[in-house]
Amino acid sequence: MNESLFFEKMGFNVSRETFLKLETYVALLTKWQRAINLVSKNTLDKVWERHIFDSAQILKLIDKNNIADLGSGAGFPGMVIAILNPNFNITLIESDSRKCEFLREVKRKCNVVNVSIFNERIENLKEFSYDYVISRALASLKELLILSQNITNKDTKYVFLKGEKLQTELEEVKEFFNLKYDIYNSITDINGKIIKIQEVI
Repeated sequence: MNESLFFEKMGFNVSRETFLKLETYVALLTKWQRAINLVSKNTLDKVWERHIFDSAQILKLIDKNNIADLGSGAGFPGMVIAILNPNFNITLIESDSRKCEFLREVKRKCNVVNVSIFNERIENLKEFSYDYVISRALASLKELLILSQNITNKDTKYVFLKGEKLQTELEEVKEFFNLKYDIYNSITDINGKIIKIQEVI
């Protein structure tokens, strides 16, 4: 696969410098995966499709720069978004100290200056408020909204990468929240969906 060509098809003008950072990121992920379980092993041979491009696609849905990535893990989607748009300020929230060590290594080696890394449980963060909350493969929709209550305000928007169970999760949420939202098809996963929540009541 020609990765730079795929970015063009997605409508992103990615500079050579940015692309080199992403290549360094992928190399670090492959190296660290031998020691700690950062991603599913069966996705490593398609790491650009399954992780980089999958994360990158939500960039078009974000229009403010103060962003929290819940349960960032190996940095998807937050680290990818930070590399692609250095004007965004992104906080990666991850409770696993080993994964945070990896994220700090990526930040150093890729010179990602617009990222903060919090080694903390989401529900313990209370003195912050974000314009956007993003997440990928962390928890159900209901759990994500509950977990993020301490770091959001009435104007916060949410962008979550979800799977084929999204409609079931939306039914579950109805008991707790009223949502205004849009749903988009993933361009990297035939069963994948992206939900952008404009308002939570």
